[in-house]
Amino acid sequence: MPDKSIAKIAEPFACGGSAATFASMVIHPMDLAKVRMQLFGQLNPGKPVPGFSTILTSMIKHDGVTSVYKGVDAAIGRQMVYGTARIGLHRAFSDKLKEMNDGKPINFGMKTLSGMASGSIAVCIGTPFDIALVRLQSDSMAPVDERKNYKNVFDALKRTAAEEGPGALYKGLAPNILRGMAMNVGMLACYDQAKETVGKLLGDPMTNGPALTTQIGASCVAGFTAALFSMPFDLIKSRLMAQKVDPTTGKLPYGGVADCAMQIFKKEGPAGFFSGFSAYYGRCAPHAMIILLSIESITKGYRSVFGLSP
Repeated sequence: MPDKSIAKIAEPFACGGSAATFASMVIHPMDLAKVRMQLFGQLNPGKPVPGFSTILTSMIKHDGVTSVYKGVDAAIGRQMVYGTARIGLHRAFSDKLKEMNDGKPINFGMKTLSGMASGSIAVCIGTPFDIALVRLQSDSMAPVDERKNYKNVFDALKRTAAEEGPGALYKGLAPNILRGMAMNVGMLACYDQAKETVGKLLGDPMTNGPALTTQIGASCVAGFTAALFSMPFDLIKSRLMAQKVDPTTGKLPYGGVADCAMQIFKKEGPAGFFSGFSAYYGRCAPHAMIILLSIESITKGYRSVFGLSP
């Protein structure tokens, strides 16, 4: 059995990555619909964006049930890298800050700092898989003669780097970092804070961890704040990652984060930044809740296997 000190260090990463991967597999169809709704305004300007249930129903009708899991291998690969890093680092940073605070709970400002730092680092590590995921999910929306028909996540990674250069795997890095920071603050920092608040309201001493009711209440709050904080950045990220060179002009549709944001504002209005929010919230809330609820159970099981104390 591995040394307990090594198992203790690996705990937040192993448990966080496992919870993130499990949650991503469960909500993948909603994530797929979310990306398609976000790209619809770009590909069909002026037309109303269909709801995520309409998109999923249409996909199943035309391409079969398996089509709603298009790109799931990229989603799993992304969470094994990005999810493991962002949750594991946040827990590691938070524990260290708590230790520096003489074991007392840290304030929300420190939790926010931890969330932002861990989110930005994780994004830098996991962006190539994010690129592959968006490409796999959006490819079938393109005209038939323009489709890449990627076989899997590794084919998408290999061909993107070969055809567009290695730098293409980090396209949209800036908005992705902003999204990662916003997502971690909205999900993890807000969950930690909400857990303390909900625990006090429900009279939960949390001596052996939060009670299930505390976890559910806190995860509901975190699901909403994660979606609200990160939605605009996620939309910009998806647009930048999915853009292709215009064969007529030889240029990309967007010149960068600021240009993309300005074009969305001009063409679609302020509400354009929240295009597909129903699907995004439907994806974010369950994803956050599944992660935050399952991670507590996974952590308890992990500690039991390795004989670790809380």
